Amino acid sequence: MSAQQKLPDIDPEENRRRALLEAIIYAAEEPLTAAQISKGLDVPLDQVEEDLHTLMEESASDKRGIEIRKVAKGYKMSTKAEHHDGVRKFVKTLRPKFRLSLPALETLAVVAYKQPVTIPEIQAVRGVNSTGVVSTLLNRKLITTAGRKAVIGRPMQYRTTKDFLIQFGLSDLTELPTLKELEELGRAALGEIGETETAENTQEPEQAGAAVE
Repeated sequence: MSAQQKLPDIDPEENRRRALLEAIIYAAEEPLTAAQISKGLDVPLDQVEEDLHTLMEESASDKRGIEIRKVAKGYKMSTKAEHHDGVRKFVKTLRPKFRLSLPALETLAVVAYKQPVTIPEIQAVRGVNSTGVVSTLLNRKLITTAGRKAVIGRPMQYRTTKDFLIQFGLSDLTELPTLKELEELGRAALGEIGETETAENTQEPEQAGAAVE
């Protein structure tokens, strides 16, 4: 480099702001929107969006094992896809598996694609009593109530949650995969299919219905 050539100036304030932004995204339990960050840090929205874009580009480097990406209309830090198998294998050595049964995955798929949907509507698709499985999905915070349907009996309706989007790595419901792909994602994201949920065949509809509604 010649004596006349100069490296571009580095703004220390800009670096500190982006470092703080990265730390906030890392510490947050749920995805943060640019508007939330702008308000919380009292930084102009366009500046936050520019910083986020820069951080996302930097984290995309092959030298980084984590990245900042858009999930559920917000920004979240996560491990890169190419490391998922290795990370998942390691995590399984640290904590019990988080399992969903095949009936639970089937019910979750029905809710995802037909929401808001009632238990009778779910059962019409699956052909079996699904009250116990719905209760399991509620407990796992993958679905939630969505008001009552304006028909006779006013049955409770259900929809997926933000946790569902986060768990499956979706920005919004328009990114839903096919039913087959959703089942494969379910196995990968939630662990191997287990036989831990037996409530579907053991709970009486009236009793279970009272519990979830």
